[in-house]
Amino acid sequence: MLAAGTVVVITGASSGIGRAVGLAFAHRGARLVLAARSAEALSQVARECTAAHPQAEAAAVPADVTDADAMTGLADTALARYGRVDVWVNAAGVGVLGRLDAVPPADVLRSWEVNVLGTLHGARAALRVMRGQGRGVLIDVSSVLGGAVTAPYMGAYAAAKAALVVLDEVMRQELIISGDHDVAVCTVLPAGVDTPFFQHSANHTGRRVRTLPAVATPERVARAVLHTAARPRARVVVGPGARLLPWAHALAPGLVRGLIRRRTEHGYLGAPGTAPVTTGTLYAPSGATAAVSGDRHAAARTAARRAFALAAAGAVGARFIATRSRTRVRTGSPTHVHLRPRARVGIGSPTRVRMRPHIPARRLSRRR
Repeated sequence: MLAAGTVVVITGASSGIGRAVGLAFAHRGARLVLAARSAEALSQVARECTAAHPQAEAAAVPADVTDADAMTGLADTALARYGRVDVWVNAAGVGVLGRLDAVPPADVLRSWEVNVLGTLHGARAALRVMRGQGRGVLIDVSSVLGGAVTAPYMGAYAAAKAALVVLDEVMRQELIISGDHDVAVCTVLPAGVDTPFFQHSANHTGRRVRTLPAVATPERVARAVLHTAARPRARVVVGPGARLLPWAHALAPGLVRGLIRRRTEHGYLGAPGTAPVTTGTLYAPSGATAAVSGDRHAAARTAARRAFALAAAGAVGARFIATRSRTRVRTGSPTHVHLRPRARVGIGSPTRVRMRPHIPARRLSRRR
């Protein structure tokens, strides 16, 4: 468990996972430096965090993660205000929907600038401080999509999230070489999460997002981030199917790809012409649409899944107990007789088998 007063820097803190992470740390009395492009929304988050715990503090620093100097300034703000950085969470990210041959190159480039270079700028600023102070935890929010599996119309996003897995692995190796064993680099890979991600994504499909797979709440991902900060691990997957999906993909990649392809094409997206082409929050901050949840009712859906699982487990358990009870009644009955076959073979005739009761040897000797 993290102690109150832990100093945490969070990018992408105005909305979605970043906002949920900030509130989760604040409820434990952390001292926060929050960064995002949406200044007004960020100020609101800072007020919420400050009110979450008597020892919680929060400073709002409007910044764009694609600006390397801004990330350096973010680290300097944390040092000037609190004297150190214990945890740095790179949660800023943007999405792009569309066929790779239809998404404008400028939008692909911008998404990679935010998702890859923005995370790298934050990591460089964090590691500079952490290596100097001799300890710290860097947490980069990647995704199961790209980190383990792929999906159509999400190529630019998945490629960026896959890049984070590689970059984090390289940073871990380099920290070992330099002897910085108390500086940890952790990659958190959520599955589907109920955030405003799809409302904020650039959409070049011309199709609205109709439904989504089983999704986790942002608060669930935030708890995983807190646990990772307290007990660093190289990779942490979180969300419905997050552990099963990579395993299934490794075992039967063709089958999993086919299922994802069909589900995305026929389940998650609406018909052509049901949504306008937009650039989402690629070039503009989320502003008034910033929020923790994407209103996909993840909490209710999670509760329903757990209730179904408990009911199924209860039914299986009840059937097992009933079966065992019937078996005990049969085997314990005094009228139960074991039958042992006795063969009589006649010359020139087929073998005849007659069933007779098995009499223990002790009883047989008495009868004789």
